[in-house]
Amino acid sequence: MADTHVLFVEDDDVIREATQLALERDGFEVTAVPDGLLGLEKFRARKPDIALLDVMVPGLDGVSLCRRIRDESTVPVIMLSARADSIDVVLGLEAGADDYVTKPFDGAVLVARIRAVLRRFGHASGPNGAAGADTPEELEGGVLRFGDLEVDTEGMEVRKGGAPVALTPTEMRLLLEFSAAPGTVLSRDRLLERVWDYGWGGDTRVVDVHVQRLRGKIGQDRIETVRGFGYKLRG
Repeated sequence: MADTHVLFVEDDDVIREATQLALERDGFEVTAVPDGLLGLEKFRARKPDIALLDVMVPGLDGVSLCRRIRDESTVPVIMLSARADSIDVVLGLEAGADDYVTKPFDGAVLVARIRAVLRRFGHASGPNGAAGADTPEELEGGVLRFGDLEVDTEGMEVRKGGAPVALTPTEMRLLLEFSAAPGTVLSRDRLLERVWDYGWGGDTRVVDVHVQRLRGKIGQDRIETVRGFGYKLRG
């Protein structure tokens, strides 16, 4: 992790300095700034491996900064929010964040979440789940076809109606999980474990918002909600 560069945007001086020290002790390189406009400037100049963005920062708030970053890059983003039950969480995820952590947070928990996100982004290969009842058409080179949707599990590319679909790494892993078991209902807990690497559980809003984002890109009717159980990919 010594070469992993973290951009940390937090306006509280005590939290910013303490968290920066904790991350540096764990071997991360950290660029810590107090406002969103400076954060965007540093993001463009330093090209970090991951961004930690507090929701409430001056200049350019964390949600807007996340959206600006997502317009330019697929770098992983973790939002930090002091209000777990507020709209902040959903807004951050809808803006393109991959995960969120509630403040106050334990340094070890934050490091674990960062490493989990980086593992996902560093290992984009598909899961090894069993095939479901609906078997997709399999083309050459690991390409699966579901109607007009093609998923290249080796090249990590997606096409809908022949046109490329731009997915973030988290969205790609989510689609790969569905593609490995089409027609099979996948629970939110399973998706949290397989896609987000949460062996201990987590907030299912992360799954719900990412499914909605994925639907918006591959088709609203492609992923079906099975009430009380989870989601499944239609063949």
